[in-house]
Amino acid sequence: MRTVLLSIGLIVATTLLGSCATMSAEECVAGDWSGKGFSDGAAGYAQSRLGEHAAACTKHGITPDDDAYRAGWAQGVLRYCTPPNGFAQGRNGSAYNGVCPANLEDDFLPAYQDGQLVYASEQAISNARSSVDSLGGRLEELDDKLASKQRELRGEGLTDEQRDQLRNRIQEIRREREDTERNWRRAQRDLDDAERNARDVRYRLQRHYGAW
Repeated sequence: MRTVLLSIGLIVATTLLGSCATMSAEECVAGDWSGKGFSDGAAGYAQSRLGEHAAACTKHGITPDDDAYRAGWAQGVLRYCTPPNGFAQGRNGSAYNGVCPANLEDDFLPAYQDGQLVYASEQAISNARSSVDSLGGRLEELDDKLASKQRELRGEGLTDEQRDQLRNRIQEIRREREDTERNWRRAQRDLDDAERNARDVRYRLQRHYGAW
């Protein structure tokens, strides 16, 4: 089994060439494979992460203890697969790797999905606020451009053609500003809707998970 794992580790090492190692040389030498398995399980990593550790440790001449790692991982998963942690993982936008045993997943997964609702509602607020800020910044830029062109138009020594060009440019800026302001108002309504939805989600889920 360990020979097979070493071969798998070499393949993974080739695939992940140039990426960061999952274990340092000191960790490989220490050889606390049970502890590493526990921490990986508690963090929600799949058992396949052992292959990445093998890739990191192979260059130091060290082979993982498969049995110790898997035993530690099985204990760590018990800490991970709880409804409160499921909710926290979903709310943080973390991926679920399907690591929970069926008997624990029945309670973990609904909580995780509730957390995802919170995450999605907060992301909607962030995206809408970003749009409002971006469009608001563009409105300020257009106001500055409009004021600048109007000052140019009031200047002396301009030909009729130059004045016509400035007037046309002013009209273009005004039209763009009107469009931008309409989009800004729409984005503001989207932000209001997103904030209202987030409040509804929070109110509904706080009864189950408490304040966060």
